[in-house]
Amino acid sequence: MFPDAAIINQAAVTTIVLSGLALLAGVFFIRSGEREKHMRAMLTASALAALFLVLYLTRLALGYEKAYAGPEEWRTAYFALLISHVALATANLPLAVIPLGYAYKGLKAAGNLARVEQVAEAREAFAKHRAWVRWTVPVWLYVAVTGWIIYLILGRYGEVMGH
Repeated sequence: MFPDAAIINQAAVTTIVLSGLALLAGVFFIRSGEREKHMRAMLTASALAALFLVLYLTRLALGYEKAYAGPEEWRTAYFALLISHVALATANLPLAVIPLGYAYKGLKAAGNLARVEQVAEAREAFAKHRAWVRWTVPVWLYVAVTGWIIYLILGRYGEVMGH
């Protein structure tokens, strides 16, 4: 049972790394004024993050979980990192879904990205989208980076529970 879960775990890590990279690409594209590329990068980041969540929950359902077994002097720092990661990962779901909804509403109102500035409802929806992502992007990046750090720590200092 655990070898399959270990493979699922590796796939989950790969998807969240790719999601983080797509997120960074999306930020770059929007700052460069490339709305179409931004939209595609963010949809890719969101799809990969959703796939990560499915894989992560599947791995947990299979009973594959690692516990920290590293140096005692690092334990408090590790658990502070883990707690902040879990709390913000939980908050990140609505923080990601809400701005996606506003972007969808704005795109639907405008008909296409080139018309966003010309349609009041689209401008309003994208203004709300931008307001939300000012919080979403830093939280998403923090969750992604701390997740990678936790993965590396548990790769070196983790023990599979139940073994």
